[in-house]
Amino acid sequence: MRVHGDRDVPRWVELLGDLVLPEERRERYARLAIQDAGHGYDVFGAHRQGAALADLVTGPMYERYFRVESLGHEHIPSTGPVVVAANHSGTLPFDAIMIYADLLRRTDPPRLPRAVADTFVAALPWISVLFARGGAVAGARRNVEYLLERGELVLIFPEGVPGISKPFHERYKLQRWRGGHAELAIRYGATVVPAALVGAEEQMPQIGRIPIPLFGAPFLPIPATPFPLPVRYHLRYGPPIRFDDPPETSDDPEVIRRAAERVRDAVQDLLDEGLAARRGIFR
Repeated sequence: MRVHGDRDVPRWVELLGDLVLPEERRERYARLAIQDAGHGYDVFGAHRQGAALADLVTGPMYERYFRVESLGHEHIPSTGPVVVAANHSGTLPFDAIMIYADLLRRTDPPRLPRAVADTFVAALPWISVLFARGGAVAGARRNVEYLLERGELVLIFPEGVPGISKPFHERYKLQRWRGGHAELAIRYGATVVPAALVGAEEQMPQIGRIPIPLFGAPFLPIPATPFPLPVRYHLRYGPPIRFDDPPETSDDPEVIRRAAERVRDAVQDLLDEGLAARRGIFR
């Protein structure tokens, strides 16, 4: 695990969030629990000013473009290891960014969401450092174990790339639901909070793909629009799921399968509820 040094991002960029955000928001991020190793950063490069900058950068998209409406924050535990397991869609990962932004703004007391990104994200020049500053981690198993061992809030997308790249006719149908989140939740006694976002499926329909790897991504998507449409995002968190299985059963494939299916069903139920309640794609 690499600690990102000060030289990776100019100091003025890191201080921007503190200078521009309203005082009450700055005070919120000052209360974030960062497991500092003595130099202002945690072992993945996250720190409070990075979270403040993430708030500043995502604010216009969150508040005015996608106009995120979210329900169910009371289901997110205020302490202890938590896995937020969400659906993934939309050709480009604006849905992941907006769920991260929602957790960053609405957890009480404030908790830093540790979004688990595909491993190729770590290869993106400069952007990878900004993501790390805001709390994102590369999707390596040991990274997630490390965070759960320390009682952090981890955001995981069990569908992975197949979810974000599904064709338009399969919108709101969950793809293969990987079980790693359930295994680790059982092993480390973490609470799982299912989450579902409605809206991203219509933001940027994919009409094709070019099988050319780019920075480690498996293909280059061809969207129907050059930019995401200003759809309305509707985000729901469901009641927390706590597994009674003892930690040693996390090696049992059948136990993991049942646990993952339980989470998957909860996410699908939330999706169905969100779709039924939605009044329109842009409303």
